Amino acid sequence: MASQGGAETGKEPLPPVDIKPLLTKLWPMNADVAPEDISDAISHFFTNQVTEAQTASLLMALHFTGLDFRADVLAKCAHAMLEAAVPIPVEELAACDIVGTGGDSHNTFNISTTASIIASALLLVSKHGNKASTSKSGSADMVNCMRPRAPVIAAVKPDTLVRVYSATNYSFLFAPVFHTGMRYVAPIRRQLPWRTIFNNLGPLANPVEDVLEARVIGVGRRDLGPAFAEALRSSGCRKAMIVCGEEELDEISCAGPTLCWMLKETAPGGTVEVEAFRISPSDFGVKPHPLSEVSGGKEPEENAGILKRILCGELPEEDPLMDFVLINTAALFVVSGICEADTSDMGHGDDGKVETERGPAGQRWKEGIRRARWAIKSGQAWEQWNAFVDVTNEIGA
Repeated sequence: MASQGGAETGKEPLPPVDIKPLLTKLWPMNADVAPEDISDAISHFFTNQVTEAQTASLLMALHFTGLDFRADVLAKCAHAMLEAAVPIPVEELAACDIVGTGGDSHNTFNISTTASIIASALLLVSKHGNKASTSKSGSADMVNCMRPRAPVIAAVKPDTLVRVYSATNYSFLFAPVFHTGMRYVAPIRRQLPWRTIFNNLGPLANPVEDVLEARVIGVGRRDLGPAFAEALRSSGCRKAMIVCGEEELDEISCAGPTLCWMLKETAPGGTVEVEAFRISPSDFGVKPHPLSEVSGGKEPEENAGILKRILCGELPEEDPLMDFVLINTAALFVVSGICEADTSDMGHGDDGKVETERGPAGQRWKEGIRRARWAIKSGQAWEQWNAFVDVTNEIGA
């Protein structure tokens, strides 16, 4: 960590900020603290104005008081994190994201990253991701190993986003490029033996938050579901779904029921409410598969090889991993709203037969699966990925 007080190399150091009064309020185990006080303190983390000792103390206090699970704290701190992020000069996009908190201990394949690429066949996707912190293969680790050529994810920056999206529907937003202030916090997080509030803030702090139209967020603990849903709702989000497999899985489970919290408008432009329900593989029209059949534990190179096989349509349809990927992709399609269309004009072999059957929460989950399958079979997902690889390599050169 850089010396405390020096926010940027070559710039005058900012004055130290003493958060001892806040730490005193939190001790011992006092959760009666204003969320604004917490988010204000955390905002100074990103400018390196808080000592390592006080930074670690606040992260520990939030963990032991459970404040890092409270909706108002998450919403305020995510806002502070976004305020500190590099500004995005893009105002007219309507992007989507699918992301998980990680840390569910199941160490499955990179489902949300794969689903995000497949979804780009029909949606503009801004996938927010990072390197592994609790698993062998983080999203950035896997995409960096793609063959025959990997994208240059560090080339995706605020000033290159327009160029990227002029070439493809897909973009991978590498967190350290946009959340530059996190470099002051990362060494401290690594020294703590438990997950901190930043593990929960990451999925809530996509750098293109202002133009993010729809998202699916997986949480590894069911008690985080309502908190995430309320944090999003209070922040103005109108289309989202929080999911947690009953095994405490941060994806929609292929093995059995998944707990869901969906943000839905009561009417176009009206208030947003949260609907809680359960969904199972059968609601998507697929068979359940034990997690043991789709468990990961592989190195990034191996997962990259599997990702390529999926995008190229080389993984057999009956492979359990294929169903796992498809149901999560389908969820993003459903949340985005495109499954509500009564006609289908995707082209490239689309039979035009819309699945109108409705399941939990009154949604067309089977239509989501139909579109996800089409995205792979038509070659459109692979095409969007290759366009992303090409444009980032051009920018990187």
